[in-house]
Amino acid sequence: MEEIALIEFRDVDLRDGTIIAGFPSIGLVSTIAANYLIDALGLKQVGAMESMHFPTLSVVHSAEPLSPVRIYAGMPDKGKKIAIFVSEFRPKPNLIFPIASKIMEWAEKKRCRLLISPEGMVVEGKETEVVKKEKAYAIGSTDEARNMLIQRGIPQFKSGIIAGVSGVLLNKGKHKNFNVISILAEAHPNYPDARAAAATIEVIASLLDLEINVTPLYEEAERIEQHLQRLHRQAKPVVTQERGLEPMYG
Repeated sequence: MEEIALIEFRDVDLRDGTIIAGFPSIGLVSTIAANYLIDALGLKQVGAMESMHFPTLSVVHSAEPLSPVRIYAGMPDKGKKIAIFVSEFRPKPNLIFPIASKIMEWAEKKRCRLLISPEGMVVEGKETEVVKKEKAYAIGSTDEARNMLIQRGIPQFKSGIIAGVSGVLLNKGKHKNFNVISILAEAHPNYPDARAAAATIEVIASLLDLEINVTPLYEEAERIEQHLQRLHRQAKPVVTQERGLEPMYG
């Protein structure tokens, strides 16, 4: 059996289109962004990935069983063709290369023009602070992809390491002269970061010349942050009291 199989439920025309790879990353940025785009753009499921190494589960949504890795596609605006891979599970290290290879193979087969892979990125101090405005950077695999970033004023990621599916796709894009752009959004590592996902979507919308309302994501981020701040305030008195009792039992 092939390690990763890509099953198409129906054939879709993606010539000169864009593929977005949404696999879990720091702050679940990629998964949140992918699911939001699927709903906002009205994309329909057209396929799935299967593997004996994937989690043995079915993701149930609206009373419908779904595969752990799904493919959605459509033509939401001005003839733009978009396909999105989305998953809720983080691939094991031995599956990252086969998954990325299968996505690239499908992108070439469909004669797509661009492949986008979002990622969350931890920055120093992010673990303890709530940042009100996330920054998003990007890196392109080709001169054409980098020029797209320059033309739209998107800051480029200058140095560092990009791991996972995004890292493999970037390398493959460079080797094959295929346009791959990885978007890196500053994200909190300890909870789903809707604000970072919104920043990611804004970059994707700019790249694809789409109008996407991300206000609901920023509102959701505000709710999460307020909840965390309440928990933090509630925890402080408990910690203070515990520290005050320590000498009595020392």
